[in-house]
Amino acid sequence: MLDVIGLTPDEERLYRCLVQLTTATVGELTDRLGLPRADLLAQLEALRGKGLVLPAGPEPDAPLRPLAPDVPLGEALLRRQEALESARAAVTQLTEEYRAGMRRHDAGHLVEVVTGARALRERLRDLQNGARAEVLWFCRANPLAMAGQENVEEFDALARGVRYRAIYEREMLLEPGALADVEQGVRAGEQARVLDRLPVRLAIVDGRTAVCPLVPERGSGEPTAAVIGRSQLLDALLALFESHWLMATPVSSSAAPIEDGAGGGYRPDAEEVRLLSLFVAGVPDKSIASQLGVSRRTVQRRLADLMTVAGVDTRPGLAYQAARRGWL
Repeated sequence: MLDVIGLTPDEERLYRCLVQLTTATVGELTDRLGLPRADLLAQLEALRGKGLVLPAGPEPDAPLRPLAPDVPLGEALLRRQEALESARAAVTQLTEEYRAGMRRHDAGHLVEVVTGARALRERLRDLQNGARAEVLWFCRANPLAMAGQENVEEFDALARGVRYRAIYEREMLLEPGALADVEQGVRAGEQARVLDRLPVRLAIVDGRTAVCPLVPERGSGEPTAAVIGRSQLLDALLALFESHWLMATPVSSSAAPIEDGAGGGYRPDAEEVRLLSLFVAGVPDKSIASQLGVSRRTVQRRLADLMTVAGVDTRPGLAYQAARRGWL
């Protein structure tokens, strides 16, 4: 069982025996395991080298005692995990290089069709695990393959320096827990924006691979998506994302620092930032109240207070001043 981290089956058997006995002499181990003395001594020497066995005393023929396995074997396990992770990343890179090569020689490889929620979810995870620079998302309500809270690969990618830009459809923020998921991503480094409506579901990784469903909405069958390689089609999808990014409203985390903007030194607190983010994104008062855990009247009162601070008497004026003053 432990041969994957450098312990042979014979060495493992000897170590387990010594653990059960607590202390034992070479003779006792030889009798118990039925091994030739020379073989036993060789295995003991290997275990000493791996930090698993020590003499119980200073005498040459002192009984042997086992050492705790967590430190030496734990380090070996960690090295093994790191090696496997490096190998997995290399396989992902080679796979993408293979697909890119096939696309150059065969137009039929420009678009790959992936069918089924599980297969689509795994492809999205593999692409994020292999991402080096940037991941772009169009996030619509009722995800086809992977909900936001399931996308743990994003946090791993953000931690290693990959940039994430995500545009969320306003309807998605109305789903229970959706806003908290978005804020968690923003706190981790994601750049998030909101639009009233998105044309398609879309993910683009490093500007070289896009994933786009082939059916407009969830149907009775399995979801089907196209994986699109470097091509004019991919260039068009990149342009589509960038045009919507410019139109979208930024989403701020309640934990994000608020800088003083133009037109005054007022600094909204964390709850006001969250309120303004939802308000500017076009979320209705009732839904804002539900997300913030307050009454609709409280939302209206707080917006009225912010309008007073901003020196405006209309909601569009408040949205303009929030952007101008750097409140979001």
